[in-house]
Amino acid sequence: MNLIDFQGVSKSYPVYETPGQRFKELATFNRVSFHRDFWALRDVSFSVQRGETFCIIGENGSGKSTLLQIIAGILQPTVGKAAVQGRVSALLELGSGFNPEFSGKENVYLNAAILGLTNAEIEARYPAIEAFAEIGDFINQPVKTYSSGMAVRLAFSVAIHVDPDILLVDEALAVGDIYFRQRCMRKVHELRQKGVTILFVSHAIGDVKAIGDRTLWLDNGAVRAIGDTENVVAQYLAYMVEKDSRFLELGSRNHHQPAAASLAPETVTSIPNIDHRYGDARAEIIGIAVLNPQGQKLHLLEPGQPIVVRISACAKEAVLNPNIGFMMRNHLGVDFAGTNTLREGHQLAELWPGDTVTVDFHLTLPELYPASFSFSPAIADGSLTEYKMCDWIDNALSLQMGHGEGQIYGYLRLPCKVEVNSRLGASETPAHEH
Repeated sequence: MNLIDFQGVSKSYPVYETPGQRFKELATFNRVSFHRDFWALRDVSFSVQRGETFCIIGENGSGKSTLLQIIAGILQPTVGKAAVQGRVSALLELGSGFNPEFSGKENVYLNAAILGLTNAEIEARYPAIEAFAEIGDFINQPVKTYSSGMAVRLAFSVAIHVDPDILLVDEALAVGDIYFRQRCMRKVHELRQKGVTILFVSHAIGDVKAIGDRTLWLDNGAVRAIGDTENVVAQYLAYMVEKDSRFLELGSRNHHQPAAASLAPETVTSIPNIDHRYGDARAEIIGIAVLNPQGQKLHLLEPGQPIVVRISACAKEAVLNPNIGFMMRNHLGVDFAGTNTLREGHQLAELWPGDTVTVDFHLTLPELYPASFSFSPAIADGSLTEYKMCDWIDNALSLQMGHGEGQIYGYLRLPCKVEVNSRLGASETPAHEH
């Protein structure tokens, strides 16, 4: 069952060059137009089923907040139809819906009443709302005295405790501290399990990949892509890399052309899987393998095991500052760890058309929880901050992590030394007697 259904929704705002033009238009009773239309949304169509977690990504100004405000009933479409069924609880902006002169407690009662809760229902839920917000005595102070983080704590607590059918979250959690963000994300997972429909807007791509069933990418108010979160996020990241990176000057490419191509003594030429691939193709990954130190391919990862991630690449055009690396992802598709040659302090030689290079990353695996991990290799041209992506392959190789000897709490085991009743900072040798 679809709780949200958008059919050809567009939203425009009038834009006036000067305040006087607005007055002129009003004076003609809108018979003469003195404005131009800014279309924040253009022909947007999608549906969200009950219990689905639907994420929305895009650059600032792409129309994400406008879309959520239409779902919340704050705005109406200029064109098209937006149908929403069920109780909608929204966390759209800092302190949105709060009266700054009222206390936090008064705003809790006011917001819950607006959402249709009876006074008895609010009374029953107020202790849980107050406990989750964790703002102490400030709950009885005017909201105008709150920090941005405190306002978000209270707003999120109200939003999740009113039994919503649909929960809208628009980037507000970005201002919270790490402790509160973690609690909020755990709560979002709980609501997912309870069948609450969640629309989640965030620039934190890791969060999107961790919770999103499907994702919508908005670009300048239009739907650029919609579908499986992994695929849409990969397309979005590829686009952002292409937009943000700068082309490197290749003025010297005609002055230092080698007579013959340089070939690596050993290469890997197998790419087991390609979920998505992007880059300008001036160089490309031709193979990836995970080996033991003796050069044998591994079919299972073991905690504490020394491994070699071998990546081979070939240049088609000049790459003056090559940087080769990989990203390791967990079974949820979240970027878990990664590195590259520049990050490890190794500057590769220039690559010219026909050159091949093989890079071996020697590492010892930490004790990770048993799950599937994928390796995404890449080659770029530039520095760590300014580069042009030549080739990136999503999830080129996946391996299962085996079970270690002990229990893994969380994602990985942190090796530590345990001392009992010890003194920190104590002198190692007895003080000399005077």
